[in-house]
Amino acid sequence: MKAFLVDDESLALKRLKRMLAATGRVEIAGTSTDPVEAVEAIVKAKPDVLFLDIEMPGMTGFQMLSKLDPQPLIVFTTAYDRYALEAFGVNSVDYLLKPIEAPQLARALDKLDRMRGGMEPRPEIRELLARIAALATSGGEQPAYPERIASRTGERVELIELGRVTHFFARDKLTYAATAAKNYVVDHTIQELEQKVDPRKFIRIHRAILLNLDYVHELNTWFAGRMIVRLKDEKRTELTVSRDRVRALKGRLGV
Repeated sequence: MKAFLVDDESLALKRLKRMLAATGRVEIAGTSTDPVEAVEAIVKAKPDVLFLDIEMPGMTGFQMLSKLDPQPLIVFTTAYDRYALEAFGVNSVDYLLKPIEAPQLARALDKLDRMRGGMEPRPEIRELLARIAALATSGGEQPAYPERIASRTGERVELIELGRVTHFFARDKLTYAATAAKNYVVDHTIQELEQKVDPRKFIRIHRAILLNLDYVHELNTWFAGRMIVRLKDEKRTELTVSRDRVRALKGRLGV
């Protein structure tokens, strides 16, 4: 795959270039320490993936992304706080915290291969940019998130407090809000709910599951790099965490 690297730290850029070359899986289409100059170079190079720092002088990585059309797949390479990234609802392929280690890089390349091969959906980077823009226009304050979600049954609409929802899950083309009392059908996809609810409370742990962190009781390792989450509810519900989402969940829980 063709990759373009942007990082204002020349040493970090050289190290990443060396690590990528050592994998034998990536062709370096270009590098830049200047995000302003990088925009034109990226458009010309047409890379498959962009390894991008966030905090750079002159233009942030987010601002640079907004100037790219079409946008390549994105892997953030940054010392930026992981929780801030998750609060933005980042839909990048991955983010690698500096100093980048070989296992992290290999995981990101594996995920890129799956996306390019159509085995995994590509992220919607424009959703990230819309969130960043909304945050900027609100003076840096976190947007207001709903406290309730509607469930419709015929002509009847019932409002469920999100604090009661242990998790959302998709099954048989329907999405449900799970509570101690019952499961309620809601008129949103898991992807839509991920953008709608408070990311400080909810985290996507599977393509079909959005988890309320307040209800996590314990974690158990499972095969193929996955995990099982057991909830605090009376049923001691067990939910599967996808391999590519284990790290993010552990980070949010401080494990």
